[in-house]
Amino acid sequence: MSLFGYTIKELENKLHKKEISPSELVDLSFQQIHDVEDDVKAFITLNEEQARKQAKKLDDEPVNKAKLFALPIGIKDNIVTKGLRTTGASQFLNNFDDPLYDATAVKRLKDEQVITIGKLNMDEFGMGSTTENSSYHVTRNPWNLNHVPGGSSGGSAAAVAAGEVLFSLGTDTGGSIRQPASFNGIVGMKPTYGLVSRYGLITFASSLDTIGPLTQMVEDNARILEIIAGHDPSDSTSAKREVTSYTDALTKDVKGLKVAVPEEYLGEGVDPEVKESVMNALQMLELLGVKWDKISMPHSKYAAATYYILSSAEASTALARFDGIRFGKRSNQAKNVDELFKQSRAEGFGDEVKRRILLGTFALSANNVEDYYKKAQKVRTLIRQEFQTVFETYDLVIGPSTPTPAPKIGEKTVDPVTVYANDLLTVPANLAGLPSLSLPCGFTEEEGLPLGLQMIGNHFAEQTIYRLAYAYEQATNHHKKRPALGGE
Repeated sequence: MSLFGYTIKELENKLHKKEISPSELVDLSFQQIHDVEDDVKAFITLNEEQARKQAKKLDDEPVNKAKLFALPIGIKDNIVTKGLRTTGASQFLNNFDDPLYDATAVKRLKDEQVITIGKLNMDEFGMGSTTENSSYHVTRNPWNLNHVPGGSSGGSAAAVAAGEVLFSLGTDTGGSIRQPASFNGIVGMKPTYGLVSRYGLITFASSLDTIGPLTQMVEDNARILEIIAGHDPSDSTSAKREVTSYTDALTKDVKGLKVAVPEEYLGEGVDPEVKESVMNALQMLELLGVKWDKISMPHSKYAAATYYILSSAEASTALARFDGIRFGKRSNQAKNVDELFKQSRAEGFGDEVKRRILLGTFALSANNVEDYYKKAQKVRTLIRQEFQTVFETYDLVIGPSTPTPAPKIGEKTVDPVTVYANDLLTVPANLAGLPSLSLPCGFTEEEGLPLGLQMIGNHFAEQTIYRLAYAYEQATNHHKKRPALGGE
């Protein structure tokens, strides 16, 4: 037996029937990690000793009504965990061994008695889309070890795809849950901004960051979001909104739903196999009773530039706290306070983080703030308004999650059109604060790499997204395929 193919509900039933114990579940997780982790390298820090202690304790307790009792999970390493090292994949926080508290999303999972297996690799501070920007090691795609798992939540996606954990938490600032979910053939949800508390998340860009679940199947994803969503007074951006039951929406009846497909999302730079997989998915949705139309969203072409200006500006501000004084990396070479600031940051930050700090500082400087930062905010408003106009007629917007399958490790994309298309597909939902989900919709013919379908909804329309995603998933077999990597 392995964790592959089992839903939370199925494992819950096995636990209730005493067909498996918490310790046996944890054993399955660590056995798979033993089999594949040298190849995949999804984790930065493992929590084996504490996980086994917790499982042993739960063995002796009656199976209770906790919604995630004894289930093994992984946490992206920019979400703080009490008593467990949290680095953000940066050398600046290499010695951050105990943050002293749990992020709200983590606490809510722990209240349901999950067992944390470890902290997952990522691009440093979430800045990147391949997990090659981690300061620790490169994570590999379980479907083909020569390819990237995506980013920045590459470790979170790879660990689920490789069967090392049942599900994981990731973060999404410009596509960092959906893109790796697509590359790894799993389900990833970026919730509405404000639905899930950001308290305890190491900030990249405060107005864009979101925490969300990565799972093997849609039903599990909906169950996790039900638990981690909800108002949190510790987060000033948290929405004061009652959480609805997302699992109640998981019916196969989607007749009458109307879907918009922006022509810009299938334009130049999108791989032909990706286009074909999306068109095949739309044909399946037609058979399920969904109506769809091609539309135009012309402001999409400005999304990438807008995103990089705003996210870099916010990052330059957020990362100012890393100064070599209060916590984290401190240079041993500095001779005075000014040198301590400069050298600690020079030694602690990687190249990509430095680039974004420089770009953000430039955009916020007195001579440029009007031309760059404020103009980008105005364009962001136009993108948000464009979505609202679409949602007056349609329930969801659909397109590919990524313009191409996962590229090879070390393969720098030199085609600017493809780079543009990659940003075009994911960042609009972040700029508008909208919920967006990626789920498997096919595989490449030659290498068998996964392809993802993206569904974007109106604010707090997660129920509608899950409803359509579940109906599509149950009508296809893409989610049943597993990478042939280690273990059973």
